[in-house]
Amino acid sequence: RRVLLLGEGNFSFAASLCGAAGTHVVATCYESEEEVSGRGRAAESIRRLREAGAEVVFSVDCTKLKNYFLPEKRAFDCIYFNFPHCGRKAGVVKNRELLSHFFHGSAEVLTEEGEVHVALCNGQGGTPADQPRREWHNSWQIVAVAAGAGFILSNVHRFKADTIHGYRCTGYRSQDKSFSVEGALNHIFTRSMPLPYFRPMTCEIELESQKVSFQVPQVLVDKINRGFLELNSNHPVRTVKEKLTAELSQAFPLQNNDYCLSLLHQGHLNGVCHSNIFWIILSPEDTPTTEEMSNGLANAVLFSYVDFCRDTDKSGWVNIQEGCHISKYYLRPSLLPYAQAIIQKGAFLPGTLYVLSGPVFRKCLITPYSLPVFHEMVFVCAVNRGTENSCIQMLVNNIKTSIHSFHQTVSGFKLNISLQEAMSFETTELNDFAAFESQLSKIQYFICMETDTSGSCEKGSCVGIIRTAHYELVSRELVVVFASLNLDLLAMLICGISDWRMLWTSDTRFLRQFPGGELRLFKSFSLYPPSYVHDVSFWVPDGEQFDEVAFHTIARQVSGEMVVSIQLIDSFQQPETGRKSLCYRLTFQSCDKALSRQEVAEMQLLFRKEINRCLGVAVR
Repeated sequence: RRVLLLGEGNFSFAASLCGAAGTHVVATCYESEEEVSGRGRAAESIRRLREAGAEVVFSVDCTKLKNYFLPEKRAFDCIYFNFPHCGRKAGVVKNRELLSHFFHGSAEVLTEEGEVHVALCNGQGGTPADQPRREWHNSWQIVAVAAGAGFILSNVHRFKADTIHGYRCTGYRSQDKSFSVEGALNHIFTRSMPLPYFRPMTCEIELESQKVSFQVPQVLVDKINRGFLELNSNHPVRTVKEKLTAELSQAFPLQNNDYCLSLLHQGHLNGVCHSNIFWIILSPEDTPTTEEMSNGLANAVLFSYVDFCRDTDKSGWVNIQEGCHISKYYLRPSLLPYAQAIIQKGAFLPGTLYVLSGPVFRKCLITPYSLPVFHEMVFVCAVNRGTENSCIQMLVNNIKTSIHSFHQTVSGFKLNISLQEAMSFETTELNDFAAFESQLSKIQYFICMETDTSGSCEKGSCVGIIRTAHYELVSRELVVVFASLNLDLLAMLICGISDWRMLWTSDTRFLRQFPGGELRLFKSFSLYPPSYVHDVSFWVPDGEQFDEVAFHTIARQVSGEMVVSIQLIDSFQQPETGRKSLCYRLTFQSCDKALSRQEVAEMQLLFRKEINRCLGVAVR
């Protein structure tokens, strides 16, 4: 294990590490050997290091590290930089610049799994871990600075100088004087995965006994066909599904029906706003190319995704010229139509619980509990009329038992799970999942989860719904109970995952926390990620209704889900012309990757271009 130490004042910290088994220490400082040797106990520490086989290197500039090591000796497993400073009375701006160059230099000599440790005095870092915390503009902004070089803060803890044998800090204002390290923090950084660049993607499926390829909406490219529910998956969403299924199989005869569910659906969804749907349009121009024919797609039908079409009628349907043969499909926003099809076909046994599960896709506003894609689990059971309430209660009780059992294992405390009547809620009180389900058909009950015992169902806590329906096609004596659960929200609440985007991360550090699919309390590997705020104002096209869902979807698309909040902060209408201007504030923040100020500025510029192109607004 190769360890590099930078900016050593008297080499006392390096000397404390040199005896560690399996560790090769390379200790450096900025000054020459003559300058350092005169400092108290520095000569003794240097002697100890050399006797222990450590390398001691002088006059090393921490911003140009690769210049001091041959290519074969640049792979360090850990880099320490304790209390960096430009010297004398350098201000926060110069010290930020020093850290920025240091992190870029470290990226060139660090192993892929390596760590960078930076110790700062209390308040300098500018993170919530500092107590008291400085104002952001007066701090070194270490997390944002590190993000510029592709690093994320993965841990932070107290720098306990009194536990380091022989350590004595020095260098106060470039002198051989100590300084206060009370409340100092050690910041541990690791490499981030790079921001994704999504290429156009096609997905091939079977649709009505025909091979079909369709263009995947760009905002969903990293979420389609991820296989979270497959047998070899260790994803917590699958674990939640399997545990629920196992518990319910003890109370009901159970049958899984996942195998027959198509990603594409056709036809009207009554009550659903069409701007919430990802439309896939088949047009005569979408014919296979020569290359596609050579790849076995000669008989395939090619679909294209309609990003944002302004040529629509009042219902939201794309206007089609007469004579054009165009089929309208959409990515399934719900599994309810598939559940209803089981009943309508009569292919069921009364009293048997039919289970369907899979990802569903919905355009939605950007809020903490609005998921454009999530895994839905639907239960269907036909029972004798008059017994539907006992069936609902049995279903909810088994769901409660299952969730309580593994949540208590994960966190040690119970969640409060309640069944609440839908009529007691206003639409504005519902999270996006519940609000969309309310559009599909009438809901009798919401299944809510809370981490306290208040019994209230606050916005964001609805994880499931229950509805009943009477089907004359089946029998007048039977009532069908439908229950739907949002597996992603369940996994988040059970494992303490605060950001839905973390469920979709491709960083292996996420799934490593759930070995063998075991549910555990999640610990974020990216702490205190920096956020950046940008405003955009524009004129809305005359006579047109502004499509806010499309506006949010474009923000998701151009940023790769890095926009966490969009707020309308100003609205203005010219009295003379009637033209309307809107101003929105966008907040950018990543939950798992390094996001720099420059990258966000590029996203914002692209966003301005795209809303002009797609929505016809005139950016001010």
